[in-house]
Amino acid sequence: MPSNTVPPPIDELSLAIARCRICRDCPAGGPERRMPHEPRPVAYLSATARVLIAGQAPGLRVHETGIPFNDASGDRLRQWLGVDRETFYDRSLFAIAPMGFCFPGYNEDGHDLPPRRECAPHWRQTVMEAMPQVELILAIGQYAQAWHLGTRRRKTMTETVSHWREFLLANREGPRVLPLPHPSWRNTGWLKRHPWFEEEVLPVLQREVCLLIG
Repeated sequence: MPSNTVPPPIDELSLAIARCRICRDCPAGGPERRMPHEPRPVAYLSATARVLIAGQAPGLRVHETGIPFNDASGDRLRQWLGVDRETFYDRSLFAIAPMGFCFPGYNEDGHDLPPRRECAPHWRQTVMEAMPQVELILAIGQYAQAWHLGTRRRKTMTETVSHWREFLLANREGPRVLPLPHPSWRNTGWLKRHPWFEEEVLPVLQREVCLLIG
């Protein structure tokens, strides 16, 4: 969708995203890169939410239910934010738009594949332009950080998250960005190796979220 036009209303854009089949019908890399299953785009856009949760891509359970972060990762994320499920899914408070709207499938090791390459170039700019009220972007994982931080992102996700103050306190136009690791339980080891995240980042995250949704 062109980014040099006036963005459509939220409801219209949400419907267009829900109908998107670009990864099935016009896959990047040619027909052999076609999505192997029926796409099910999952995104919660909002005309009022001041916090945007920018994740990676839906997992299988999210694909099956159509509800973002409806899994163990979501439980941990809600703990990080200090909110319950009802608050988390209140679209007037939180927008949820991953870098890839559809479950991309698994690799040969049984891990989730990266977000589909078609999605962000086609949709991301339009989505952001449609939600100018967003003040804080929670960039979860390397793909969201790459798009929302651009050249300011560090070489690794750990380095990027460790410089969170630089991004959160940046005095620039547009929403602030707080980079976060993915809340997957596979990252439990990372959290244990980097206790500063829970000690330093989570209190600030919870305070910022409380201020913006309160």
